[in-house]
Amino acid sequence: MPTLRHRLVDLHARRVYPAEVVWSGEGGEGRIESIRELGPEDAAESIDPGFLMPGFVDAHVHVESSMLPPREFARVAARHGTVATVSDPHEIANVLGEEGLEFMLAEAREACIPIAFGVPSCVPATDFETAGARLDADAVARLLARPEFPYLSEMMNWPGVLGGDAEVAAKIAAAKRLGKPVDGHAPGLRGEDAVRYASAGISTDHECFTLEEARDKVAAGMKVLIREGSAARNLATLRPLIAEHPESIMFCTDDSHPDELVEGHLDRVMAHCVERGFDRFDVLRAACVHPVEHYGLETGLLREGDRADFILVDDLDSFRVRSTWVAGRRVARDGVSIDPFAAPGSLPNAFRAATFSGEDFRLAAPSGAKSVEVRVIEAIDGELVTNEIRQSLAVADGLVEPDPASDTLMLAVCNRYEEAPPAVAFIRNIGLGRGAIASSVGHDSHQVVAVGADRTSLATAVDAVFEARGGLAVVDGDGATEVLPLPIAGLMSDRPAEEVGKAYERLSAKARELGSTLEAPFMTLSFMALLVIPALKLGDRGLFDARAFRFVDVIVQD
Repeated sequence: MPTLRHRLVDLHARRVYPAEVVWSGEGGEGRIESIRELGPEDAAESIDPGFLMPGFVDAHVHVESSMLPPREFARVAARHGTVATVSDPHEIANVLGEEGLEFMLAEAREACIPIAFGVPSCVPATDFETAGARLDADAVARLLARPEFPYLSEMMNWPGVLGGDAEVAAKIAAAKRLGKPVDGHAPGLRGEDAVRYASAGISTDHECFTLEEARDKVAAGMKVLIREGSAARNLATLRPLIAEHPESIMFCTDDSHPDELVEGHLDRVMAHCVERGFDRFDVLRAACVHPVEHYGLETGLLREGDRADFILVDDLDSFRVRSTWVAGRRVARDGVSIDPFAAPGSLPNAFRAATFSGEDFRLAAPSGAKSVEVRVIEAIDGELVTNEIRQSLAVADGLVEPDPASDTLMLAVCNRYEEAPPAVAFIRNIGLGRGAIASSVGHDSHQVVAVGADRTSLATAVDAVFEARGGLAVVDGDGATEVLPLPIAGLMSDRPAEEVGKAYERLSAKARELGSTLEAPFMTLSFMALLVIPALKLGDRGLFDARAFRFVDVIVQD
């Protein structure tokens, strides 16, 4: 039987000791047969360098946001010591419905690490936007009855929870009948509202962006998933919870870009926390043990009888991963995946044919006006939330004009499922001095979202995405265009991770050359259509105030 001798990190006993680990077989369902602590009678030289420990579990991630299909995502995540993920396939479900879910499950069956998919609870995310599919309460209940779906994914319709919406209540009730956890999504919810939300059966939240909010949700009995992703980074704000409530937290990335995933995953979060002096066992239990226990995963925790899932790291400071084993099989070694890249067997998609011109993105001003006051979305780098600001913009030939000099650009959302005029508004803090960027990754309905310094560039970028039937596009001030195609649902590539990561980096660099100061221009852009996150967002039907859950006019009416 395979045997390893290293220092072992026992996260239940909270101790580290030299041990011999023996497991049965190197594939399939390999399980740990024995763990023997090595004593003074064992020669010191028989202990190999490094530390054996349970692997990391990402407690909430949208695989689609990596722009990689599940099998390729898993191949890369395993290099960084991730042995399982809790994943919400909400993105592809909003595009393709159950067809998309079946694609993700089929891909995951071939993946080198387990991916625990939940049943998306909000398809569409709201009734204020056009999605490509709908999963009603009956569909959700039917899917939850399948063992492949161990939980109900993030319940974003928190107003529906608090207001007793019958459809929302039926979905939660279906999960509760089956004893399956319900994930939450309620940014900014505090006090008695947080208590009511939790008491409805919501067990987690990954959207806390203030420490006070997170404390309220812990007090209400919820687990707080501290998020450190590509677009939203809350670790610096929420990390005091590690010491205050170590048994009530987990870690997640939520959305991870392909370029960043190639470089690291939860291993970097662990190193960050330990460097800042937090207890190693508290940090590692949150990353390894709590997700397994909360979601009832089969992932092993390095105990006798457990499935043989574990990792070997150089030390307990950097957490540099030397090897990853899943079910007794080594799936990554020294930063290299054991399995080769495998292209997906199918490329499901949903994209209508359409072309656009600058004329499609006009916003008419009141007759005779020389300038107008408009509501402007203020993007915040590294956050999903936005602010609402007011600004006066000039009118030319009866049309409201963007003002790149003040970083006030035109934002558009174009319906990819059915014929409809684009929705247009204005946005600040994207920073483009010229040109435009566009993306078919536009949470949650994944319409085509674009921002530009002028209407012509905006149309050119949108056209490029439609022509590719999904992808990311950058248009410089002279009309030159570069595209990263995403042929799987307009969300994921069919190419290897390294290739996708480099292409993504290249397009992000081009966006910065156009003036963007954002750390992740495309990811930030994708969330400007996420209607459930305050304050202002733009959907395919218009400008939306997520605080009041209603549409508002772009031009401020007297």
